[in-house]
This record gives sequence, C-alpha cells and structure tokens, in this order.
Amino acid sequence: RMTTPALSIPPHGQEGSLRHTFFALRHGQSLANVANIISSDPKISTVKHGLSGFGHEQAKEAGKHFAEQFHAENDASNEYCGVAIFSSDFVRAKETAQHMADACKAASIPLYKNEGVTLDENLRERNFGTLNGGSDDRYQDVWDVDITDPTHNEFGVESVYSVVERTTRLVLDKDEELSEASRGDEKWKCILVAHGDVLQILQTGFKKMDGSLHRTLPHLETATVRELKVEAAPLCGYHAVK
Repeated sequence: RMTTPALSIPPHGQEGSLRHTFFALRHGQSLANVANIISSDPKISTVKHGLSGFGHEQAKEAGKHFAEQFHAENDASNEYCGVAIFSSDFVRAKETAQHMADACKAASIPLYKNEGVTLDENLRERNFGTLNGGSDDRYQDVWDVDITDPTHNEFGVESVYSVVERTTRLVLDKDEELSEASRGDEKWKCILVAHGDVLQILQTGFKKMDGSLHRTLPHLETATVRELKVEAAPLCGYHAVK
C-alpha cells in the first residue's frame, strides 16, 4: 500500500521544524453552499459563488475573534510580529480572507508585506471533475472511494495524494518565504484561507496520517479557524508516513 507524501518535517522545537504557526480558515458560507452544489472548477469558482450574506457576517466575526485572540496572546509574550494571510483565488475564499485582513488592520496588527492577502492557486478546492455543478450529495461518493484508494481519479476528481502534495509543499514554501523575509527571530501567524476538502486533507499531513483518513478528522465548519500542529508521532502506525 502507498503512503501519503506528508510533511517531512520534525515536530515543533526540533531542528528543521516549522518556524511559523499555521492556521486553517475555511471560507464562510458561499452561494454554492446555499444552492447545495459542488463548485470547484476554477473557470467558474474564480468569478462566481462568492459568500452569502450570512457568509460575510461569519467571516467578519471570525476575523474579529482572531484579532482579539492575537492581542490577548501576543501582548504578554510579544512572540509574533504579525499575521500573514494566504488564500485560494476562488471568490468565496478571497472574500473571507479580505474580511480577516480588514479585522487585523482594524486591530492594528501588522500584515505580511502590508499587502493584506496573498493569493495562491495551491489553496484552491480539490477539483471534483464531472461532479462540478451537481448536487453536493455526491461528495460522499468520492469520499467512499478515498478511503480505499487515495490515488483514485473517479469521476475525474483530483486525488487525495495530489492535494496532500500541493498543500504540504505550500506550507513548507511559505514557512521558508516568511523566514527569509523576517528579521532575527521574528515569527508570523500564518492563515491559510481555503476550502472544506483541501483543508481536511492538509490536516492529515500535519498529523502524519494517511490522506485516505481525512474524513475521520473533525469536520471544519465554514468560517472556522483551526491551528495546524505537526504531530510528534503518527496517530496510526499502519497508515503512518515513515
């Protein structure tokens, strides 16, 4: 059996570990969520299916809460120099990321390069192939195959392992980029604004789990921020990346 090409980095505190702290932020409720359809085709999702009214409110609240937590934790330790926001270029993610950036600016939190949001295609939603535009009930059909074959392209979908590869590589690259742009021991809180499946799968890389198990992890709700921590050891020996 193949194993996931997961993050090849030691846990925090060991040589070669991530210097900066990463967070996953799923976009707020989108118009595609409201319509109960799958929207992962870049030709469509980069121009349509932005946030619903409720989704905008969710994203604003997530940004406000994150900014408050940043100050609550950082005012005492002064561990972090600011926040770096990287986002999928899909409309629903970009709008969510902008609300986060606006909240940080309002709270006088420095933003990386003073740019607010940096877009990256590697944070796009997993492409669901021929299921695009159809009912989101079909997600389960894909996940059922993921469990037994994380390399599959059934229905023309992007494989689990492809998502693991592009997202974990992005984390390593952004950590290096932030380190090269920092002075001394400066550290950033780095927010990755993306989508349900791509963030579920990315978490398996941090937890040293096989990507096929992504649906066994706690579901990441819309406009929810979750810290991503590298596990010291695999959670499951059989599925572990050695």
